Amino acid sequence: MSKQKESQLQSECVKWFRYQYPTEIIYAIPNGGSRNIIEAVNFKKQGTLKGVPDLCIIKGNSHYNGCYIEMKVGANKMSLSQSEMALKIAAKGYLVLLVYDFDTFKAKIDEYLKIK
Repeated sequence: MSKQKESQLQSECVKWFRYQYPTEIIYAIPNGGSRNIIEAVNFKKQGTLKGVPDLCIIKGNSHYNGCYIEMKVGANKMSLSQSEMALKIAAKGYLVLLVYDFDTFKAKIDEYLKIK
């Protein structure tokens, strides 16, 4: 599936989250996408890291410090750098979710935010 469809899924999920949980914060991490070489170099200098998930929720709970979400569509899988980063993030006490569709996003986020 195309990157455009992944971005559409992400947009739909963020819109729902902000409506459903207006006092919580979710934000995108712009690591992916096509960029010219100058932009890519500048982003790297500014601190982007290969493999960091697409979204972050900064609310922690009794089990996790916060939540990172990697969005995928179709048969897409996490790259090696994404899998390695997910393990590093999880080792720091964060939940890392891999989400392929809107309904799964809603269910996993509702479950996560219900943990006290």
